[in-house]
Amino acid sequence: MAAPTGLGFHEMGLEDRLLKAIADLGWAKPTLIQEKAIPLALEGKDLLARARTGSGKTAAYAVPIIQHLLHVKTVVTQQTVRVLILVPTKELGQQVQQMIRQLTQYCARDVRVADVSGQVDLSAQRPVLMEKPDIVVGTPSRILSHLKHQNLCLKESLEILVIDEADLLFSFGFEEDLKSLLCQFPKIYQTFLMSATFNEDVQALKELVLHNPVTLKLQESQLPDSKQLTQYQIQCEEEDKFLLLYTLLKLSLVRGKTIIFVNAIDRCYRLKLFLEQFSIPACVLNSELPVQSRCHIISQFNQGVYDYIIATDEHVLAEPAGQTKQEGGKKSKKKKPGKGDGGKDQEYGVSRGIDFQNVSTVINFDFPQSVESYIHRAGRTARANNPGTALTLVNHEELPQLAEIEDALMGESTETSILRPYKFRMEEIEGFRYRCRDAMRSVTKQAIKEARLKEIKEELLNSEKLKTYFEDNPRDFQLLRHDQPLHPALVKPHLKNVPDYLIPPTLRGIACPMIQKKRRRKQGATNSDFKKNFKPYTKQNPLRSFKYIKRGQQKQKRTEQS
Repeated sequence: MAAPTGLGFHEMGLEDRLLKAIADLGWAKPTLIQEKAIPLALEGKDLLARARTGSGKTAAYAVPIIQHLLHVKTVVTQQTVRVLILVPTKELGQQVQQMIRQLTQYCARDVRVADVSGQVDLSAQRPVLMEKPDIVVGTPSRILSHLKHQNLCLKESLEILVIDEADLLFSFGFEEDLKSLLCQFPKIYQTFLMSATFNEDVQALKELVLHNPVTLKLQESQLPDSKQLTQYQIQCEEEDKFLLLYTLLKLSLVRGKTIIFVNAIDRCYRLKLFLEQFSIPACVLNSELPVQSRCHIISQFNQGVYDYIIATDEHVLAEPAGQTKQEGGKKSKKKKPGKGDGGKDQEYGVSRGIDFQNVSTVINFDFPQSVESYIHRAGRTARANNPGTALTLVNHEELPQLAEIEDALMGESTETSILRPYKFRMEEIEGFRYRCRDAMRSVTKQAIKEARLKEIKEELLNSEKLKTYFEDNPRDFQLLRHDQPLHPALVKPHLKNVPDYLIPPTLRGIACPMIQKKRRRKQGATNSDFKKNFKPYTKQNPLRSFKYIKRGQQKQKRTEQS
């Protein structure tokens, strides 16, 4: 059965309270995935939907779920868990919960949602689940733990199952958890599988959970077209990467909120410390940080507290869990998530699912390790109808991977190149090179280690779990608070400002006014203030006025004034 086309939200038979919440969110019309999926979901169909990141997949299943629950509440009074939403990461879990709460702001008493994907103790989440919220959001491992501890029971009550970012679940090591979960579900329930790609893992999931589904494979490119998303690449080696990034940020050639992607945690802190040498504040996002901190950082970034966020894209570097790889002729099995790896959170993925708001630019400081990784990184910008830019830095060894990405994105496009060369004359910024080298000398391995420890110390000081311990042991709290790094990165004050003579002539019209404006704002003075404050002085200073008054005349003048 073909889905109706051209339907608006008001023509889908949605309840007034839901329509009012949609209007408050400013959604004038549904996106393509919402237009196709919502009517089919309301008919009770199982859905396998593929749509690019940022296309509105969360609302595509949240709207029909809320409408279904509102209808059920008019017939049945029994309170129970009717909807389960499985997500691959804790950050995405919080985002889904936030979206549902926005859509249920006028019916919050009738439709309740609980996110249990966080890292708090199971016992702390038990009271929330005992109240039997209508919708439960969580990662497969977390939901399975609650089922085993009998905090949650879905055998009789589950009506709708949603698997969001389905193509990530197996790669995050949730294959066994998911198979164990299916044994805890009833025989009949409606299922939505939402994904950005259709790979082998998604096909395996389809066989496991879907029953005669409708497949929505929307005829759209994996990324917005060139009118909305501008994609550039520039070939430069390691030192030139730091030089170029310094120039782009310090001269405000890149404006607006920016995500800078790297491939490792050490690189994350190295880049942060490097930028701090020039008084460019940036926050970091990686799997070592607790989920509460990561969500807080994303919130601050979305609110505009930080303009730059340095994010690690680590999962693309690893083999999917459960797979084996050849090492010297022997097969070695990858560790299960949650074991080892230096305390890294295996349920972390920053290039997927998370809704970074109003991102104007994505910079791939480190080259993405796969086509999918590039697509999901670039998908952090140019979301909805907003324009965006993706700039990828490429060294000579990565040119084959660049060609692979271009071939994958080319599709039916008539353009000769998707990632256009970024025409930047590196020779014009040679004057900045010594400043970058000076800054890099301060970013030592020990300084990077100290920066990582500082993040951990901050988490200990702000931890709610340790609050009671620190109240009982104030000396430990004071020792931790006053513990200073032994080898911090030394910030050199002279690197903060950019001398005008170093700015290339071709960039002065763009960069110089912004720098001067920032300086005046920091000093808190304008040209008129300068003239006002120094006017009396210039009249009495003979070197400025070129007037000389004899000592006797000066004394006579003072007498007349008195």
